[in-house]
Amino acid sequence: MSLIRHSRLSRIEAQRLLHLAWPILGAQLAQMGMGTLDVAMSGHVDATALAAVSIGSSMWLPIMVAFIGILMGLTPIVAQHVGAREWAAVRPALHQALWVAVALGMASGFALFVYGDALLALFKIPPDVAHLAGAYLRAVAFGLPAIAAYETLRFYSDALGHTRASLLFALAGLVVNAITNAVLIFGGPGLVSFFGADLPLGLADLPALGAVGCGIATTISMWTMLVGLFIYARLHPAYARARVGSAFSAPRTGLIAEQLRIGAPIGVSLFSEVSLFTAITLLLAGYGEIVVSAHTVALNFSALLFMLPLSLGMALTVRVGQARGRAKFRHARFVAFNALGLAMVVAVLLDLILIFGGPYGVALYTDNQAVAHLAVQLLLIATIYQFSDAAQVALAGALRGYKDTRILMWVTLFAYWPVGLGSGHVLARGIDGVFAGLGVYGYWIGLIAGLSVAALLLTARLVVITRPRVGDSI
Repeated sequence: MSLIRHSRLSRIEAQRLLHLAWPILGAQLAQMGMGTLDVAMSGHVDATALAAVSIGSSMWLPIMVAFIGILMGLTPIVAQHVGAREWAAVRPALHQALWVAVALGMASGFALFVYGDALLALFKIPPDVAHLAGAYLRAVAFGLPAIAAYETLRFYSDALGHTRASLLFALAGLVVNAITNAVLIFGGPGLVSFFGADLPLGLADLPALGAVGCGIATTISMWTMLVGLFIYARLHPAYARARVGSAFSAPRTGLIAEQLRIGAPIGVSLFSEVSLFTAITLLLAGYGEIVVSAHTVALNFSALLFMLPLSLGMALTVRVGQARGRAKFRHARFVAFNALGLAMVVAVLLDLILIFGGPYGVALYTDNQAVAHLAVQLLLIATIYQFSDAAQVALAGALRGYKDTRILMWVTLFAYWPVGLGSGHVLARGIDGVFAGLGVYGYWIGLIAGLSVAALLLTARLVVITRPRVGDSI
């Protein structure tokens, strides 16, 4: 391939990938915005409500992340069918994923509703906070089946290449969440203070439900997103070619097994990543509130920026999956490694934002100078791992497109926990007679080590799985 042709194809592929990725990015930011709204609005009630929502969210969000990972296995399945023009296979795959989603959502909701209080009791939370957090969890529990089904329809839409649906209904959920939070958290008194006493429909008499209202608002948002996307997918012409076959399928063991075989490792990988950051936060608790606050601020700001490479990785799963479905194996390889180069460009952009915009970003979170100073220093450390982080998330997206998720799971578990957390813990605590502990800096250096190992191992895996074979199509 000539250099000119290679450059042209590289530019075309980058444009196609970005076209798929930007609505996913918007959807990810909108969903993050829902969590931010919950915390911010409940914080205006009182400290107890804020603590209840924060603790409750830290319990149900990891569960949701795990089952979203399992359902994410639908993306490469449908993308490969789309690439192969096997339209009759798309609907059955969606239906079986929905059966899995309903089962996971109902099981998760039941567990939260019945055992949420018992789980809270394990952490010795103050009784007034635990009582509110339990009520909040019971309200959210009714929304988990809806968000599981919604995410399934979202991944189905993404695999068809229609990623704008993700953005549209994530924004709708954000708007509904803001409105219902205002009505249910603050009730009539809050609405009167904002709009005045002349409210229609008896809104002035609504009770202020605080943290419980926040949970109910979250559930309403989840069901709104599901119903909206379901109707949209039934009517929009972008889904027309996939409407082949029966509109209903009973559970089929083989297709459900494929969904779980591909999706379960993704769920374990995502859960291990979320739980890693939770573990670091808990291990830092003994270092004092300044350290914990700075770590939280820096982590939140960097997580916000991480949505860009994450969206590229999710879009890459679609591009690679469709190329594989068309049996264009060399092109699938080109797409994967071209996206890896694009991820490096994104990493440069993120580094510039962290270096020059970090202090301004931190200022949005805190006015405490000690917290802000430490958070900015941690963000400077984060500039080092942007390249490995962007690389590993792009590589993970490509491997998901190949349905190669089991190795991805083992690499993630090894790199994040023994390497990332293990080395970070040693560096943080130090070794007697050898070196003094680095504190919070040690854990962040451990993240560099873990993400770098993940990037190297996943690169090796992608090289192996994409190795050209005789007779491969271009």
